[in-house]
Amino acid sequence: MIDLKFLRDNPEIVKQNIRNKFQDAKLPLVDEVIELDETYRKFKQEADSLRAGRNKLSKQIGALMGQGKREEAEAVKKQVSDNAKRLAELEKLEEEYLEKIKLIMMKIPNIIDPSVPIGRDDSENVEVQRYGEPVVPDFEIPYHTEIMERFEGIDLDSARKVAGNGFYYLMGDIARLHSAIISYARDFMINRGFTYCIPPFMIRSEVVTGVMSFAEMEAMMYKIEGEDLFLIGTSEHSMIGKFIDTIIPEDKLPQTLTSYSPCFRKEKGAHGIEERGVYRIHQFEKQEMIVVCKPEDSPMWFDKLWQNTVDLFRTLDIPVRTLECCSGDLADLKVKSIDVEAWSPRQKKYFEVGSCSNLGDAQARRLKIRVNAKDGKYFAHTLNNTVVAPPRMLIAFLENNLNADGSVNIPVALQPYMGGMTKILVK
Repeated sequence: MIDLKFLRDNPEIVKQNIRNKFQDAKLPLVDEVIELDETYRKFKQEADSLRAGRNKLSKQIGALMGQGKREEAEAVKKQVSDNAKRLAELEKLEEEYLEKIKLIMMKIPNIIDPSVPIGRDDSENVEVQRYGEPVVPDFEIPYHTEIMERFEGIDLDSARKVAGNGFYYLMGDIARLHSAIISYARDFMINRGFTYCIPPFMIRSEVVTGVMSFAEMEAMMYKIEGEDLFLIGTSEHSMIGKFIDTIIPEDKLPQTLTSYSPCFRKEKGAHGIEERGVYRIHQFEKQEMIVVCKPEDSPMWFDKLWQNTVDLFRTLDIPVRTLECCSGDLADLKVKSIDVEAWSPRQKKYFEVGSCSNLGDAQARRLKIRVNAKDGKYFAHTLNNTVVAPPRMLIAFLENNLNADGSVNIPVALQPYMGGMTKILVK
């Protein structure tokens, strides 16, 4: 959510930003907010005047009564009563208009960074850099669920009976590999100075609307019936929510946290064959990282965050690349975003395994995350990034570490988490 004063002073900049995101249907919202804000400020000015005059009139009544001027005192009393009624009306109107303005402001996209490429959708994202040499072996690489089945490592049929499509059972060495990757990612981030945290896996609606747009909320979140609770789609939600309505001393910044959680997503719509299996699912586990920092430090932290993911994947012998997300591919709260994609030897292309985002002060403004500095308070900047999200990451791992005999190599960095195993062997 952008600053209302900025919108008021720079309506054309806000409108051009909307055009850059190809959301022209939202253009009228800018003028609507300005009109509502003007009316609100008129109500507020009148209410402030009545509030300021309250004590003066009360003293006037006392003075008139002391002078025996009862009729005049009664007239002032009536004026006080009328003013009180009008003030009650105005305060109600103030509240109503503030809520209307807030709801519209939450639909207006954040101002994107000038470096963001302009494009309609993810097909116009721009490759930044590649890390590692993508290899296509001289033997056929099966679909990822076929690889897992060779190790008796997945059971989709039973999961469908128990929970429906979009769920899975991981078994044996594949399940162990899944947990090993999560544990390795946890320690990787701790070694980079992040504080480990296991957050709540459910959050209240005020946190949901504080960390994401209404469109994202509808597409992703599972609501708990009869409760003001949602299952988290990523631990970023509850991790940023940890700071709701807080004032952080400036010398306590940055706050750098890494978190484990299960994640739950609706994942609506039909998907291609490569997104079946365990690629796009309703439940998965993830290691996440978030930063709360000073505004001037957020570009530096943005680069550090996505680099962490690149470095982790390279220690597991997986080639990756980074993509700069174009304007049309950015969610409304994001200022700038980079996707990390892993190489798929089977598909002979890269696919997304993580996303790093700088949200500026948008989340902080919604959640009232403020910083106490020597010269006053200001809103913090928040950033988030995926460390690793198996089982999707398992696809990249299995394909890139598969041998011709069907075994899978365990990179040196991961061997301590796999009980010293150097390979997973076919059953």
